[in-house]
Amino acid sequence: MSELLRLEGVRKTFASGLEALAGVDLAINAGEFVSILGASGCGKSTLLRLIAGLAEPSAGAVRWGGERREGGGIGFVFQEPTLMPWANVFSNVYLPLRLAGRSRAGSAARVTEALAQVGLGEFAAAYPRELSGGMRMRASIARALVTQPEILLLDEPFAALDEQTRFKLNEDLLAVWRARRLTVLFVTHSVFESVFLSTRVVVMTARPGRIAADLPMRFAVERTGALRTTAEFGAACGAVSQHLASVSDAA
Repeated sequence: MSELLRLEGVRKTFASGLEALAGVDLAINAGEFVSILGASGCGKSTLLRLIAGLAEPSAGAVRWGGERREGGGIGFVFQEPTLMPWANVFSNVYLPLRLAGRSRAGSAARVTEALAQVGLGEFAAAYPRELSGGMRMRASIARALVTQPEILLLDEPFAALDEQTRFKLNEDLLAVWRARRLTVLFVTHSVFESVFLSTRVVVMTARPGRIAADLPMRFAVERTGALRTTAEFGAACGAVSQHLASVSDAA
């Protein structure tokens, strides 16, 4: 796999003096699904914002294919769906294309495809108030996908959902990842979610965040819910939990 993204000695200190990240070195290859795991306040979300170009590192660099660049080719899904309540699902998903100057008619096929991939093909005319929490998050993911990004950043998108809905969305997200051959960076607090989804799990220390462990998940790409009941899955969750506990003990 070719290297898509590299963080070199990335530090982030806010104007208040709060040091969020300290010397983060991380390489992401094209096509990987990497989960970033750590305690609240360890800088996970800050890391995604730096990668997305929504903030600048105080030191170090975020490099793409060996050359620094500004944004582009990035889809970002936040913790909250942040849909426009006055617009229907189609219009919400169409929004980034509209902002890019693309016509509604010319964008219809792409919007329809994105909605179909997240299971909302029949809800294009619905409004956010008519959707469940899980469906609103699906719409948010479709909006990120409609620009056809090369990398998708997700910041705890399923944290507020019930377990059954979360499991289903995990499986659907993996299907989108495989179908689109995306590179995914996924922030989560859940050991089980990170192990189920990922080709790698990156464990961060407490603030200021550093990389404490980078663990490969050696499961088949074609994963189903049955994986969660296997001994191999349990062992992987145990290994990740041990690394997370060691980071917490050292804090």
